[in-house]
Amino acid sequence: MRIGVLKETHPLEKRVAVVPPVVEAYRRAGFEVFVESGAGAAAQFSDEAYQQAGANVLPNRAAVIEQAEIILAVRYAGANPERFEQERHELRPGQILIGLVEPLYRASYMAPLAERGVTVFAMELMPRETRAQSMDVLSSMATVAGYKAVLLAANLAPRMFPLLMTAAGTVSPARVFVIGAGVAGLQAMATAKRLGAAVEGYDVRPTTREQVESVGAKFVEIPLEVAQAETAGGYARALEEETLRKQQDLLGEHLIRQEVVICTAAVPGKRAPLLIPKRVVEQMRPGAVIIDLVAEYGGNCELTQPNEIVEHHGVKIVGAVNLAATVPTDASLLYARNLYNFISHLKKVGMLPQPNPEIADTIARETLVAHGGAIVNPRVKAILESE
Repeated sequence: MRIGVLKETHPLEKRVAVVPPVVEAYRRAGFEVFVESGAGAAAQFSDEAYQQAGANVLPNRAAVIEQAEIILAVRYAGANPERFEQERHELRPGQILIGLVEPLYRASYMAPLAERGVTVFAMELMPRETRAQSMDVLSSMATVAGYKAVLLAANLAPRMFPLLMTAAGTVSPARVFVIGAGVAGLQAMATAKRLGAAVEGYDVRPTTREQVESVGAKFVEIPLEVAQAETAGGYARALEEETLRKQQDLLGEHLIRQEVVICTAAVPGKRAPLLIPKRVVEQMRPGAVIIDLVAEYGGNCELTQPNEIVEHHGVKIVGAVNLAATVPTDASLLYARNLYNFISHLKKVGMLPQPNPEIADTIARETLVAHGGAIVNPRVKAILESE
């Protein structure tokens, strides 16, 4: 089959879906790769490198789409809403699209692709199971984002992170508090700890205590009566309004003592939970920094503005968007390997070249959103029916 790699059109996107070393892997697996000229330039992968790896570099987007049966993208459809009106008609019936498409948070963007007859696999819907770990794009990108969030905070904070004992006196370590113990949160805790900060972590799921402590952070326990804090897939469950208010108050007692707060708490398909209201920010010490990694989904902080730095009562609130794209070389390598492993799996279980929505394999079935002119994913279908 022929794979097409497009140059990303999202204004903040520097990643690319296939890198030259992975081109060689695709060729050994029997695929032919077509790459739009300049697709990897922002991630430091030249057209010449793709050609040397055996890819066909074509002059423009239309030429790649014309040649390819499978289109690989980083951000498309709901993950690139500003460009969707221009791009919704470019794929042809029967073509397969694989990438990040925001099928739960922006489900309405899936319907036009389905109506056009495009088969869509959403990498966001990768099930949380051992077999799928090598294909888990969200975890790979969260690792990069968690690392970069700490570096961003260290750059903005008025203090250094580590404990320093000098002839001029002792400098105490900065206090860093991470909300959410998913992949991004744990990576942020580990990175802040390596920089020498005094790190604390919190998650509504008490089962994450061991993971938080394993990266050197102190687990902050907040007594909340939550019947089910975790979904079957391992994600945090949205809290009831009264419980959320209590969580805000109890968290606030810890937040007002912090110098850096990194927010990573998210609920798939829903607005990010509001955990830091304005009243708490106003009690925090001047010079404190909040890095909100879920700014694109509403933010954990009430004052967060996506892709902006807001200063309120001396506290900087950073609406971090797409931090993984700010480390494009390594992020692209990870993303490309995830996609290659996924496509190899689809081929192995018989989902390529002809996808089958009735397949028993959970990885293939749960990531398939659209096929044969219809939305076939139950989760996406339920969201569209409720709108």
